[in-house]
Amino acid sequence: MTEEQKKINNEKSAVVVEKKNNGFKPIPTGEQTVAPRSFAGHGQRSTGSRKPGFGRAGFGKDRPKDEFESKLLDLARVTRVTGGGKRMKFRAVVVAGNKKGKIGIGVDKGKDVSQAIEKATRKAKKNLIEVVIVDGTIPHEVKAKMGPAIIMLKPQKAGRGLVAGGAVRTICELAGIKNVSSKILSGSKNKLNNARATMEALRNLRTKIKA
Repeated sequence: MTEEQKKINNEKSAVVVEKKNNGFKPIPTGEQTVAPRSFAGHGQRSTGSRKPGFGRAGFGKDRPKDEFESKLLDLARVTRVTGGGKRMKFRAVVVAGNKKGKIGIGVDKGKDVSQAIEKATRKAKKNLIEVVIVDGTIPHEVKAKMGPAIIMLKPQKAGRGLVAGGAVRTICELAGIKNVSSKILSGSKNKLNNARATMEALRNLRTKIKA
């Protein structure tokens, strides 16, 4: 390569560098800091201000415990025949009490077992009665009839326990009666009728008024 060709190449490269620079310098603008968006009001959970007892993991921890205890007394499948066919449901009989003199019975139906039990429990807590309890037993002998069922309850001394069975024992236990004896005077084996007769007997209990 001759000296003239070298000079021509050097001049071309200098022109290209001048075109690239062209005297332009970018103005520094600095980094722009964008504040994080808050999704607290758009259905998102905010972890900073969450109250204890709420959320998937801690839901219901701070709620007071229900004082009433419930027991399933009877569960039956019932069928209603209509013009369009048969409609099958479940009927639940639930007894709820606080073992301190309050007792209630609820009967309701549902499309499935859980729905029937839930509705019957809610109704039992609404239909509560006060039971007269004296020293862990009932004050006097009582008899009640509900439909074909006839129930008789007698007071007992301390330590005798619950001499009862079936629906009568469950109701007396949840009511808080510790010593009592019972007898079913009818031949009815229907738990619902026996439970209603027992509730009627407990409703008829009275105490003597001291002068």
